Amino acid sequence: MIAIKGLYETHLTVSNLDRSIDFYRDVVGLEFAHRIPSRNVAFFWVGGRDRSMLGLWSIHSSPLRMRLHIAFQTTLDEILRAPEYLKSRGVVPRRGGGSTEINEPVVFPWVPAASVYFDDPDGHSLEFITVLHETPRPEISGTVTFTEWEQMNNRAEL
Repeated sequence: MIAIKGLYETHLTVSNLDRSIDFYRDVVGLEFAHRIPSRNVAFFWVGGRDRSMLGLWSIHSSPLRMRLHIAFQTTLDEILRAPEYLKSRGVVPRRGGGSTEINEPVVFPWVPAASVYFDDPDGHSLEFITVLHETPRPEISGTVTFTEWEQMNNRAEL
């Protein structure tokens, strides 16, 4: 068996390549890598050249159109500031699996991981996520707010 260590490359179809380049560079914060105008595709480094890559394909280069999901791993400090940052860029931060707007990250206790979901201009579901170091709590269904998670772990005032 081949040992998989992570996701290196993924691709999305987009309705407006220029708008999506701006979004993934200026809002998500990815490093622009390369554009091939003749193929209507652009590439971004995710965490550096040796880590992973995202390809954006104009719908004019492919008939495939579906809503996809990508989770970008980041740090806890970045997750905590993500809702305010996204709002400042005109993007609605939301709870995973729904459209409920959030003001703080949510935690999936079974992992545990802190997370903020949002959509790109074409409706693809994006996520900033960080794995937390506490003991997994699979008995807690769904998600809790980060504040609730901190209270459960005796790190916040009740």
